[in-house]
Amino acid sequence: MNHTFYSLITIFTIILVFSLCFFIPLLAQYGYVSSYIPNNYTITTNINSSEFIWPSPGYTTITSKFGYRNSPTSGAGTYHGGIDIAAPTGSNIIATFSGIVTYTGFKGANGYTITVENGSFSFSCSHVSPNFLVHVGQYINKGEIIANVGPKNVYGVPNNPYKDNNGNPTNGATTGPHLHFSIKKDGKAVNPLDYF
Repeated sequence: MNHTFYSLITIFTIILVFSLCFFIPLLAQYGYVSSYIPNNYTITTNINSSEFIWPSPGYTTITSKFGYRNSPTSGAGTYHGGIDIAAPTGSNIIATFSGIVTYTGFKGANGYTITVENGSFSFSCSHVSPNFLVHVGQYINKGEIIANVGPKNVYGVPNNPYKDNNGNPTNGATTGPHLHFSIKKDGKAVNPLDYF
Protein backbone atom coordinates (compact mmCIF):
# COMPACT_ATOMS: atom_id res chain seq x y z
CA MET A 1 0.00 0.00 0.00
CA ASN A 2 2.78 2.44 0.97
CA HIS A 3 4.74 1.59 -2.20
CA THR A 4 1.68 2.27 -4.41
CA PHE A 5 1.05 5.63 -2.73
CA TYR A 6 4.64 6.81 -3.33
CA SER A 7 4.51 5.59 -6.93
CA LEU A 8 1.36 7.66 -7.55
CA ILE A 9 2.94 10.75 -5.95
CA THR A 10 6.04 10.31 -8.14
CA ILE A 11 3.95 9.99 -11.31
CA PHE A 12 1.85 13.02 -10.35
CA THR A 13 5.00 15.08 -9.69
CA ILE A 14 6.49 14.13 -13.07
CA ILE A 15 3.28 15.10 -14.87
CA LEU A 16 3.10 18.40 -13.00
CA VAL A 17 6.72 19.31 -13.77
CA PHE A 18 6.27 18.36 -17.44
CA SER A 19 3.13 20.50 -17.63
CA LEU A 20 4.84 23.53 -16.12
CA CYS A 21 7.91 23.20 -18.33
CA PHE A 22 6.04 22.56 -21.58
CA PHE A 23 2.50 23.91 -21.56
CA ILE A 24 2.93 27.21 -19.69
CA PRO A 25 5.60 28.59 -22.09
CA LEU A 26 3.50 27.35 -25.02
CA LEU A 27 0.44 29.17 -23.70
CA ALA A 28 2.50 32.30 -23.00
CA GLN A 29 3.67 32.32 -26.60
CA TYR A 30 0.07 32.72 -27.74
CA GLY A 31 -0.79 35.26 -25.06
CA TYR A 32 -3.03 33.06 -22.92
CA VAL A 33 -1.10 33.49 -19.69
CA SER A 34 0.34 36.97 -20.12
CA SER A 35 -2.29 38.46 -17.83
CA TYR A 36 -0.93 36.35 -14.97
CA ILE A 37 2.50 37.98 -15.08
CA PRO A 38 2.59 40.88 -12.60
CA ASN A 39 3.49 44.39 -13.80
CA ASN A 40 6.54 44.51 -11.55
CA TYR A 41 7.97 41.27 -12.96
CA THR A 42 11.63 41.65 -13.89
CA ILE A 43 13.48 39.48 -16.36
CA THR A 44 17.10 38.93 -15.47
CA THR A 45 18.32 37.08 -18.53
CA ASN A 46 21.42 38.34 -20.27
CA ILE A 47 20.98 39.38 -23.87
CA ASN A 48 23.77 39.52 -26.38
CA SER A 49 23.76 40.90 -29.91
CA SER A 50 23.23 37.48 -31.49
CA GLU A 51 19.82 37.35 -29.80
CA PHE A 52 18.38 40.46 -31.51
CA ILE A 53 16.19 40.13 -34.60
CA TRP A 54 15.20 42.82 -37.09
CA PRO A 55 11.90 44.49 -36.10
CA SER A 56 10.33 45.02 -39.53
CA PRO A 57 10.24 41.82 -41.62
CA GLY A 58 10.72 42.55 -45.30
CA TYR A 59 11.63 46.22 -44.79
CA THR A 60 15.27 47.24 -44.37
CA THR A 61 15.61 50.68 -45.95
CA ILE A 62 16.83 53.17 -43.35
CA THR A 63 15.65 56.72 -44.05
CA SER A 64 17.24 58.36 -41.00
CA LYS A 65 20.25 57.03 -39.11
CA PHE A 66 21.13 57.13 -35.43
CA GLY A 67 22.85 60.27 -34.14
CA TYR A 68 22.93 63.92 -35.20
CA ARG A 69 20.99 64.94 -38.30
CA ASN A 70 19.07 67.78 -39.93
CA SER A 71 15.57 67.85 -38.47
CA PRO A 72 13.21 66.43 -41.14
CA THR A 73 10.07 68.16 -39.83
CA SER A 74 8.93 70.61 -37.20
CA GLY A 75 9.13 69.06 -33.74
CA ALA A 76 11.67 66.38 -34.69
CA GLY A 77 15.00 66.52 -32.90
CA THR A 78 18.40 67.07 -34.48
CA TYR A 79 19.68 64.22 -32.32
CA HIS A 80 18.03 61.01 -33.48
CA GLY A 81 17.98 58.39 -30.71
CA GLY A 82 17.09 55.53 -33.07
CA ILE A 83 16.71 54.64 -36.73
CA ASP A 84 13.81 55.20 -39.11
CA ILE A 85 12.84 52.21 -41.24
CA ALA A 86 10.70 52.85 -44.32
CA ALA A 87 7.57 50.66 -44.20
CA PRO A 88 3.96 51.15 -45.28
CA THR A 89 1.02 51.56 -42.92
CA GLY A 90 -0.12 48.20 -41.56
CA SER A 91 3.26 46.45 -41.90
CA ASN A 92 4.03 44.01 -39.10
CA ILE A 93 6.45 44.95 -36.33
CA ILE A 94 7.95 42.08 -34.34
CA ALA A 95 9.67 41.86 -30.97
CA THR A 96 13.45 42.22 -31.29
CA PHE A 97 13.88 40.19 -28.11
CA SER A 98 11.63 38.69 -25.46
CA GLY A 99 10.58 40.88 -22.57
CA ILE A 100 7.86 42.74 -20.70
CA VAL A 101 5.82 45.52 -22.30
CA THR A 102 6.38 48.58 -20.10
CA TYR A 103 4.71 51.33 -22.16
CA THR A 104 1.93 51.73 -24.71
CA GLY A 105 0.62 55.18 -25.56
CA PHE A 106 1.18 58.46 -27.35
CA LYS A 107 4.67 59.74 -26.55
CA GLY A 108 5.10 63.24 -27.96
CA ALA A 109 7.27 63.44 -31.08
CA ASN A 110 7.43 59.62 -31.20
CA GLY A 111 3.66 59.34 -31.62
CA TYR A 112 2.09 56.05 -30.66
CA THR A 113 4.85 53.98 -29.04
CA ILE A 114 5.42 50.55 -27.51
CA THR A 115 8.38 49.86 -25.20
CA VAL A 116 9.64 46.42 -24.16
CA GLU A 117 12.23 45.80 -21.44
CA ASN A 118 14.47 42.88 -20.56
CA GLY A 119 17.09 43.45 -17.87
CA SER A 120 19.42 46.28 -18.91
CA PHE A 121 17.98 46.49 -22.44
CA SER A 122 14.82 48.06 -23.78
CA PHE A 123 13.54 48.70 -27.28
CA SER A 124 10.84 51.07 -28.47
CA CYS A 125 8.79 51.07 -31.64
CA SER A 126 7.28 54.45 -32.49
CA HIS A 127 4.78 55.87 -34.98
CA VAL A 128 2.87 52.59 -34.62
CA SER A 129 -0.83 51.99 -35.06
CA PRO A 130 -3.00 53.25 -32.18
CA ASN A 131 -4.73 49.85 -32.25
CA PHE A 132 -2.28 48.25 -29.84
CA LEU A 133 -1.77 44.47 -30.10
CA VAL A 134 -0.07 44.23 -26.67
CA HIS A 135 -0.61 45.75 -23.23
CA VAL A 136 1.56 46.94 -20.36
CA GLY A 137 2.68 44.04 -18.17
CA GLN A 138 2.41 41.50 -20.98
CA TYR A 139 5.33 39.13 -21.60
CA ILE A 140 6.13 38.88 -25.30
CA ASN A 141 8.40 36.48 -27.13
CA LYS A 142 11.12 37.36 -29.60
CA GLY A 143 9.64 37.34 -33.12
CA GLU A 144 6.06 37.83 -31.94
CA ILE A 145 4.02 40.47 -33.82
CA ILE A 146 3.58 43.31 -31.34
CA ALA A 147 2.35 46.20 -33.52
CA ASN A 148 1.73 47.49 -37.00
CA VAL A 149 3.22 50.56 -38.64
CA GLY A 150 0.78 53.38 -38.01
CA PRO A 151 -0.71 55.93 -40.36
CA LYS A 152 0.75 59.40 -40.87
CA ASN A 153 -2.38 61.09 -39.53
CA VAL A 154 -4.07 60.24 -36.24
CA TYR A 155 -7.08 61.84 -34.64
CA GLY A 156 -8.41 62.10 -31.10
CA VAL A 157 -5.09 62.72 -29.31
CA PRO A 158 -5.71 65.56 -26.82
CA ASN A 159 -3.40 68.56 -27.31
CA ASN A 160 -1.45 66.90 -30.14
CA PRO A 161 0.89 69.68 -31.33
CA TYR A 162 2.07 67.79 -34.43
CA LYS A 163 0.41 68.69 -37.74
CA ASP A 164 1.08 68.12 -41.43
CA ASN A 165 1.14 70.90 -44.08
CA ASN A 166 -2.66 70.73 -44.31
CA GLY A 167 -3.11 71.20 -40.55
CA ASN A 168 -4.13 67.55 -39.94
CA PRO A 169 -2.78 65.93 -36.74
CA THR A 170 0.09 63.49 -37.25
CA ASN A 171 1.38 60.42 -35.41
CA GLY A 172 4.10 62.41 -33.66
CA ALA A 173 6.73 64.38 -35.58
CA THR A 174 6.54 62.50 -38.86
CA THR A 175 6.32 63.21 -42.58
CA GLY A 176 4.83 59.80 -43.39
CA PRO A 177 4.38 56.19 -42.23
CA HIS A 178 7.55 54.49 -41.00
CA LEU A 179 8.94 52.68 -37.97
CA HIS A 180 11.13 54.65 -35.60
CA PHE A 181 13.08 51.95 -33.76
CA SER A 182 15.32 52.59 -30.76
CA ILE A 183 17.32 50.54 -28.28
CA LYS A 184 18.51 51.61 -24.84
CA LYS A 185 21.15 49.89 -22.75
CA ASP A 186 21.19 50.83 -19.08
CA GLY A 187 18.82 53.69 -19.94
CA LYS A 188 21.08 55.23 -22.61
CA ALA A 189 20.21 55.28 -26.32
CA VAL A 190 22.55 53.15 -28.43
CA ASN A 191 22.81 52.67 -32.18
CA PRO A 192 20.39 49.83 -33.06
CA LEU A 193 22.55 48.83 -36.03
CA ASP A 194 25.27 47.71 -33.60
CA TYR A 195 22.96 44.86 -32.54
CA PHE A 196 22.08 43.28 -35.89
